[in-house]
Amino acid sequence: MSNQPFPGFPAKSSFTPLPDLFFSRLLPEIHSLAELRLVLHIFWRLYPKKEAPKFITYDELASDRTLMEGLDGTADASEVLRGALASAVGRSVLLHVVLEGQDVYFINDERSRAAVSKIRSGELPAHTLPQSQSCIGQEAPNIFTLYEQNIGLLNAMIAEELKEAERLYPAVWIEEAFREAATLNKRRWGYIARILERWSIEGKGSGKSGRDFKKKRGPERYLGGKYGHLVRH
Repeated sequence: MSNQPFPGFPAKSSFTPLPDLFFSRLLPEIHSLAELRLVLHIFWRLYPKKEAPKFITYDELASDRTLMEGLDGTADASEVLRGALASAVGRSVLLHVVLEGQDVYFINDERSRAAVSKIRSGELPAHTLPQSQSCIGQEAPNIFTLYEQNIGLLNAMIAEELKEAERLYPAVWIEEAFREAATLNKRRWGYIARILERWSIEGKGSGKSGRDFKKKRGPERYLGGKYGHLVRH
């Protein structure tokens, strides 16, 4: 975890809504920091998902670097996660079922209660539920979220570089660059920025770049378009 001070929320921050009842009823009752972090994290992970019912598996949680770093302390993070899940289920904040050998968790709302009831009765078979919910139907995370998930806390200087990269490159490129860097265990913004720059210069996939980085850096960026002839003179 970074020791840099929090630089503040960027202008393009996305938001995750929480029920008012969470603040008035649950927050005073939750005394475990691990449980609180877990519940907030699950709200954040489930909100963008489009398929219903919305759920998250233990494996998804255990492989989430942001969550596990937050739970890591004097005890093993996986043990802390198990304990926090058990506490949240015992408090009825989360609903738990086992599907095809996987521990699956739902936020305890009306739609999830109905889904869990059907799952337990066999009316809703496991194979009919949405698959790979962590990828399918989920809004693409913005560049600030990707940075925090894959690298760590933002600082003011990096935030400005991220804003510029978000302006220059397609969102899908940015997400793929973060993924490529994570696969190679190169979790550094400088490495990701070089991937994006290379794709913009050399082309990506088809060999053609959606946004020509070279043209954005020199006088040539002013020569195209409707008024290019005026600039040349």
